[in-house]
Amino acid sequence: MAMTPESRRTVFRQIAHCSYVDWPTYGSSPLFDRSSLPALVSDVRVVAKTWFQQDEHEGVEPFVHTLPLAYVQFDPYDRYAGSTSYEMETLFRLFLLKECHGWDHETALVEYLTQHPDFSEQIGLESVPDQSTLWRSWHHRFTADLRNTVETTARTILIKAQNAGVSVPREPERQSRRHQ
Repeated sequence: MAMTPESRRTVFRQIAHCSYVDWPTYGSSPLFDRSSLPALVSDVRVVAKTWFQQDEHEGVEPFVHTLPLAYVQFDPYDRYAGSTSYEMETLFRLFLLKECHGWDHETALVEYLTQHPDFSEQIGLESVPDQSTLWRSWHHRFTADLRNTVETTARTILIKAQNAGVSVPREPERQSRRHQ
């Protein structure tokens, strides 16, 4: 069962009515702005917790394509200059999906996108990127900080989904790889 637009609004209404939650995080403190990666991770934690508590939750893919990212400024983490075929927000979602599934190579992501055109359409892809484009984007376009944020964000999503009893594509690591 797909989550309806009304159900999505319910998630954000619930968050807005929590007196103990400052969301979005970038607006809660002068320490954060729209390009703050720690604020993005914090926002994902808040939204994922509420999202996966809904009866309509059906997995991580709907969360990945619905996650509000329009406010995030990815420019400081984009090492490419000039015109590109894929927006940073779209690439962030793609790599978030890849990390949620635990795929080691971009080829698995390309296969998934080819087999799930509805997901591709939902995140605004006009065509499926090839493996080499995705590899270059991850290794050369994304900064190390943004790659770490994708990994942390995916782990957060998996943990929140699992805690709510939602089926996850892989067992989440409970601590950051950087701290192991």
